[in-house]
Amino acid sequence: MIKKISKLGWADVTPKAHYLNRRAFMAAAGGVALAGPALAGLGAAKSQYSTDAAPNKLSDITGYSNYYEFGTDKTDPARYADALTIDPWSVEVDGLVERPGSYDLSDVLRGKALEERIYRLRCVEAWSMVVPWAGFELSAFLAQVGVQPGAKYVAFETLQRPEEMRMQKYGLLEWPYREGLRLDEAMHPLTILATGLYDEPLPKGNGAPLRLVVPWKYGFKSIKAIVRMTLTDTEPDNTWRMSQASEYGFYANVNPNVDHPRWSQASERVIGAGLFGNRVPTEMFNGYGDEVAGLYAGMDLAKNY
Repeated sequence: MIKKISKLGWADVTPKAHYLNRRAFMAAAGGVALAGPALAGLGAAKSQYSTDAAPNKLSDITGYSNYYEFGTDKTDPARYADALTIDPWSVEVDGLVERPGSYDLSDVLRGKALEERIYRLRCVEAWSMVVPWAGFELSAFLAQVGVQPGAKYVAFETLQRPEEMRMQKYGLLEWPYREGLRLDEAMHPLTILATGLYDEPLPKGNGAPLRLVVPWKYGFKSIKAIVRMTLTDTEPDNTWRMSQASEYGFYANVNPNVDHPRWSQASERVIGAGLFGNRVPTEMFNGYGDEVAGLYAGMDLAKNY
């Protein structure tokens, strides 16, 4: 039984109009609403799984993020991602599935009722924020494509388009960006595919038009601009582990008891708390332990980091 997380209503959220004009947002999102009625409707239903923490300002979320395809500075995604073409968009699904093939974004969204999921986000770099995503459970799409009994993992890939994603011209990481989840993690109700932010289409710099969100894991697990999902019976590669396996593991569960080799994970800097804002203690599984700890019963989370 999933414990219901207390819900924050929109009356408690600072109006998004204070941070970004709606028309400007739609332009920045590159017309994502054209991809399907679920995005055009805007008005995601409130979810029982939202945290009661106050969301960050939209300017925090869009102006401070990691998206290395566009640059290594936190402001680079917002600065350079407008070059990305996101319409049309499709997701290739293969491997151990009943209905493999190329799914247009409208096919991915068809029949999915968007929910507002206000989630905590914890970066492996020891900073955090709270984000009001709009999306739907990944399990709904996996049910659509049909998972075969032998599947144990879901592998994800990001778009590779160096003419639009400027840093893919360089060997900073091995492109395309890859990630993966164990199947039970992928099927968990907290795991979503996000298509929106602050009840508007997802900005390009935050992973438009489709990104993964897994709130109990470090942020690098939440792969952006997904173009491929593969159901497999073997643990897939993930980009940061391929880059430096001693620092970044496959599971990447938020764990204050397991430090990064170069810094502590016991506390975090809260974005938006101001220049002199205090660090706060990091919670196990980013505060979602009641919901997900059972997935790792009996595992050594220091070895399976």
